Amino acid sequence: MAVASISVSETPLVLYALRRADDALILGHRLSEWCGHAPAMEEDMALANMGLDLLGQARELYSYAAKVEDKGNDEDKFAYLRDVRQYRNLLLLEQPNGDFARTMVRQYFYAAFADLYWRAMMQSSDPTLAAIAAKSEKESAYHLRHSSEWIIRLGDGTEESHRRGQTAVDDLWAYTGEMFRVDDSERGMIEKGIAIDPTKLHAQWQKTVTSVMGEATLALPKSDWMQQGGRDGRHSEHLGHLLSELQSMPRTFPGATW
Repeated sequence: MAVASISVSETPLVLYALRRADDALILGHRLSEWCGHAPAMEEDMALANMGLDLLGQARELYSYAAKVEDKGNDEDKFAYLRDVRQYRNLLLLEQPNGDFARTMVRQYFYAAFADLYWRAMMQSSDPTLAAIAAKSEKESAYHLRHSSEWIIRLGDGTEESHRRGQTAVDDLWAYTGEMFRVDDSERGMIEKGIAIDPTKLHAQWQKTVTSVMGEATLALPKSDWMQQGGRDGRHSEHLGHLLSELQSMPRTFPGATW
């Protein structure tokens, strides 16, 4: 019999940690789906390594959320035993991989944000979050460099690779605004110096993205309309399918060990 979902005490700090952990877990799972399917052996390894980096970030953040909450949950319960509406990841990160260009555009949009974000979070007044940020920034710097090189290669490559890259940019652009959204819960964390204000990173992110897209001969959409909802637990249909795969074993065989 499948196990029931857990309950979570979403105090501001717990919710903050879960949001960032969910980002890492969901994107890491998406990257894991490329194992054995990447266009080259070297890229297969690179995507797997980036997925493992993100999984490591998720574990540290889930463990910290469990410690702060102090309700008997742990990293595995947070990852495997919550309902879809309890996940607070960005909508961008749950979008299907699609082709390789789409995966790289999604990776680049997020990595360009994450690198700025974790670098700023190294100044957090919370020593645990500051330490997680210091480790995560080193990883996100590589993710940004790797994905930006692919964006340029695809955009300024063949007619077909350019077409696929531009299609991915057009399709995913509307999901980027959610990275900079701040709600009342997070605003309180910012005022205490625990979190940093992502809205202050938008100008630099826009500059970084515009520069790379220009070198890749890819055009950014003019529309400023943005999707949102992931931070509040309102997701696309894609997350439910992802979680049914991710959670199948722990829910079907609770407590199983290898």
